[in-house]
Amino acid sequence: MPECAVVLLSGGLDSTTAAALARREGWRLYGLTLRYGQVHAHEIDAARRVAAALGFERHIELDVDLRAFGGSALTGDGEVPTDRPLDSSEIPATYVPARNTVFLALALAWAETLSAARIVIGVNALDYSGYPDCRPEYIAAFEYVASLATRRAIQGHPIRIWAPLQQLTKAGIIRIGLELGVDYGLTHSCYAPGPDGRPCARCDSCRLRARGFAEAGVADPLLSPTG
Repeated sequence: MPECAVVLLSGGLDSTTAAALARREGWRLYGLTLRYGQVHAHEIDAARRVAAALGFERHIELDVDLRAFGGSALTGDGEVPTDRPLDSSEIPATYVPARNTVFLALALAWAETLSAARIVIGVNALDYSGYPDCRPEYIAAFEYVASLATRRAIQGHPIRIWAPLQQLTKAGIIRIGLELGVDYGLTHSCYAPGPDGRPCARCDSCRLRARGFAEAGVADPLLSPTG
């Protein structure tokens, strides 16, 4: 039987593409979606749609309310910035302190329980908003922690942190996803959507997504008349 992989599934473009790549390699997919106190639930709905479309074996939605700490516009602490320079080196207000560390630790716990050999995460080091926990050196460091902190690793079966999109542009990610048959109309990227879930088109995530689709030369299904 194929081995299983725990996928950190946000419902966004990147995590969906990473999941599709893992499925192409024959992994059985187990999705972990975190309700971390984000100010809207549209991405949770998107994660459910993606998990169903990609045939996940199981999809867990876990509550870890980071609003108790604050420190991010995504958890309601301040306004989501709009129209920022996309290549700015400044860490934006949408950075959630230690979010990927918290998420990966929870995924690691489930991966051990499942005897999974891989954790899949859709972080990207090229077209991203400057978050420190998306960098390749961070992913490598967490994998090292996992090699020290898990029974599986001590017994000779380390859990790998697989981040297949790290060195891809957003356009490159979209092209790969389309080759895999990903329906990006199921996904959600916006940090500040309207009540109906329509993207704001002005936050970092919307603008990076728009640039990716433009550079890939295809239309974003979320922005089509029927999207």
